[in-house]
Amino acid sequence: MTEKQKFSTFYLDGLLFGIEVEKIQEVLGRQEITPVPLAPPVVLGLVNLRGQIITAMDLRRRLGLGEHTANHLSINIVVRSNEDILSLLVDEIGDVVEVGQETFEPPPETFDPKSRGLIRGVHKLSGGLMHVLDADQAVTLSS
Repeated sequence: MTEKQKFSTFYLDGLLFGIEVEKIQEVLGRQEITPVPLAPPVVLGLVNLRGQIITAMDLRRRLGLGEHTANHLSINIVVRSNEDILSLLVDEIGDVVEVGQETFEPPPETFDPKSRGLIRGVHKLSGGLMHVLDADQAVTLSS
């Protein structure tokens, strides 16, 4: 019997991504973001999550995808990685999917080399490919 994994899915620039459900703390609608001067471009600012201040990161910029439109409202996925809690801004939330190793493949060679290290691989689903986000790498600012 193959071991199954559950992923919470989301969309960025029309692409389907997944992150392990155990890394997700919660999903929030639009939140007020306080800008941080001199922060890296991927950091949009800080979010107050019931008294806890967390960093809000633009996942589109982190992955080198196109900018969203000015009137677009992003959704916050609050992620736990190592000792940190961060908010990743995504376009749209998908479903929770359960997949086995038989559908997994390494990241495509055509993926942007700059963001290739952030993707563990892809799962072939009936509706297309789900890019598996490496949450620990995605929230690291020093790369």
